[in-house]
Amino acid sequence: METRGWLLAEQSEDDYCKKKGLVMKKVDLIVIGGGPAGLAAAIEARKCGVKDIIIVERAQELGGILQQCIHTGFGLKIFKEELTGPEYADRFIKQLKSNDIQYMLSTMVIGITGERVVTVVNTKKGRIKIKAEAIILAMGCRERSRGSLNIPGTRPAGVYTAGTAQRLINMEGYLPGKRVIILGSGDIGLIMARRMTLEGAEVKMVCEIMSCPGGLTRNIVQCLEDYNIPLKLNHTVVNVHGSKRLEGVTIAKVDENKNPIFGTEQYIECDTLLLSVGLIPENDLSVEAEVEIDPITRGPSVNDSMETSIRGIFACGNVVHVHDLVDNVTEESRVAGRGAAEFILEVSHGDALFGKYKHEKI
Repeated sequence: METRGWLLAEQSEDDYCKKKGLVMKKVDLIVIGGGPAGLAAAIEARKCGVKDIIIVERAQELGGILQQCIHTGFGLKIFKEELTGPEYADRFIKQLKSNDIQYMLSTMVIGITGERVVTVVNTKKGRIKIKAEAIILAMGCRERSRGSLNIPGTRPAGVYTAGTAQRLINMEGYLPGKRVIILGSGDIGLIMARRMTLEGAEVKMVCEIMSCPGGLTRNIVQCLEDYNIPLKLNHTVVNVHGSKRLEGVTIAKVDENKNPIFGTEQYIECDTLLLSVGLIPENDLSVEAEVEIDPITRGPSVNDSMETSIRGIFACGNVVHVHDLVDNVTEESRVAGRGAAEFILEVSHGDALFGKYKHEKI
């Protein structure tokens, strides 16, 4: 765990704080999440004049999902060049440090209120309460698991989400399996089809329940067609087989209602099933703060400044809605950073002072 430039009072409960005479830590801006959205939002807020910013990140490093995305394709819009995920993240991390923006790693947010009080916990400081003038929600998203798909069958080892498999290979140096079926043609699944092939595994096919691929066209070409990996549209996995380790799956064709067609079942031997079946915005904290959630995107409803239904709480990136490109996450997060800065500086210092700061170059 790393904490830069500040000291917070450890708190177990509000009564304890009062008894000990401790004052709740107050900051201008808390950014929850240190991935591409949180980094871009914090840097933009700093450029707009916000001085006291803290990023809270639950992982051991900044950068979020970018750190495991070692393929190229990032930065074409923002930097006008093709970068890997870690290279893209590194550019923002360097900006963060050069602007002396504080951050806490290995720190979990366990509570957030509409009054903009955030409770965090880590192994070094214990439980900490922070009161902020504004909050930016940048928690990203999570992958759908087998449980959310209700695939019947046994529960052997060898069933992974595509993102988990990506981290195992690219960051942990572990190959999940040798004979692979991929369910879903999302971009992570397509990229993992190529990655597994390059590592010596046999990717037998990618099954997609829809009638068209879910990922970018460039990934269909570069990750499947270039490696002669079959893409079976209108197909899904209907059963999982194996006791300790996955032994095979049964796939079937589906009708226009996405229901399996009887008689089209096919058993395929494999030891690994990767799931690339969609992403879900991480909005448990948003719900706890009673932020209004859009029923379609499943992310917070936001205005043009990326402000949620609660004054002073902003949201950006995949926590709002899932983006295809990280460059788009960056652009949207900069809007949230500017919106939060305007709110903070107008509330704290008045319109005149905000006019002085908003064009400041840092």
